[in-house]
Amino acid sequence: MRIDRRQLRLLLIAILPMALFGCAGNDEMQTEVQNITEAYEAAQEAVVRGNYRRGIQIFEAIQARYPFSELSRQIQLELMYAYYKGGQREEAIEAAETFMRENPIHARIDYALYIKGLAHYEQNPGVLERLFRKDVSQRPPKDVDLAYASLRRLVERFPASQYAPDAEQRMIAIKNRLADYENYVANYYLRRGAYVAALNRAKGALEAFNGATGNAQSLHIMAAAYENLGMVELAANTRKVLETNFPGFSGES
Repeated sequence: MRIDRRQLRLLLIAILPMALFGCAGNDEMQTEVQNITEAYEAAQEAVVRGNYRRGIQIFEAIQARYPFSELSRQIQLELMYAYYKGGQREEAIEAAETFMRENPIHARIDYALYIKGLAHYEQNPGVLERLFRKDVSQRPPKDVDLAYASLRRLVERFPASQYAPDAEQRMIAIKNRLADYENYVANYYLRRGAYVAALNRAKGALEAFNGATGNAQSLHIMAAAYENLGMVELAANTRKVLETNFPGFSGES
């Protein structure tokens, strides 16, 4: 959420007379405008270069000096992005929540929701999982339900937002991941003879995440569970649904 130099100077000129009233002349005010402008741009440049720690330090210092101004609201937007990019997920979430709470009708609520969703969102497996090619579906999804809630709120409240298309794609990925994990657990139960638990877990995944890529596997597990429970007709019906909707599927249970 960048603001250009001209907009920043106009913003500062609007708020600084009140901040410096009674203690500064015009020259001092112009010097203050120039100093804050340079500091703001230095923080933006640090973030662009990936020096998030430095950018955060400068933004926080400016915000502390002008905590109840329009400039402070702009810096909140800058900070939540810098926190997110700098790996400070909790700080990014807190900044987004604070911004939305304090500015419920602000034009950039969609951006705050987006950053909050991203901060919760686990897009990639961890370093060790990538290194050893471990199946990420076997790892309990952490905070992805919170990510889904924020992204869904963004899409529903601001369908025309520039962030909505990406939010929708991430929601699809979240749905697929949650379904895959539920199938992993269901398959675990199935292999250990806990057929009712396996059935309930797979059925729950199918109902909760309809349209996910894991739906075929859910049906496959359900059919296997029904067979092991002696429910032949239900097993056959489930196999028929599987074959109709996912021809050629060959899952492993």
